[in-house]
Amino acid sequence: MDKTRIDKWLWAVRIFKSRTLAADACKNGRVRLGGNLLKASSFVHKGDLISVKKDQFNLQFKVIEIIDKRVSAKLAEPCYENQTSSEELNKFKSWFMAARVHEYRDKGLGRPTKKDRREIDHYKLPEDENLNPSVDFFDFE
Repeated sequence: MDKTRIDKWLWAVRIFKSRTLAADACKNGRVRLGGNLLKASSFVHKGDLISVKKDQFNLQFKVIEIIDKRVSAKLAEPCYENQTSSEELNKFKSWFMAARVHEYRDKGLGRPTKKDRREIDHYKLPEDENLNPSVDFFDFE
């Protein structure tokens, strides 16, 4: 096999959890090949350099092997080479470790109220961060 659909490949090598998420990323302009936007139906070949905007991170992968069936993470790892910059990787690692920390709440206090949630969000998020989910935080240009 020398080519496959980009959404299928991104799903097969476990960059996205589902093929639908991979296709949506393509449709929303978050997947590029050499600066060009890719449709979900675009083909990927060996040696291509793929740029993916996932969450708030800009990831880059070089295609080493073409697969179109989802395999385990151990088998998927040799199919691509992660060429993401060290700054982005450090940003991702700090975000990932922060996401693993659980908040502590005294027993018997119940669920947080709306006011409590707003106070928590105000404490956790920087003031300049826009919480509007419709805004695209990523920009390749």
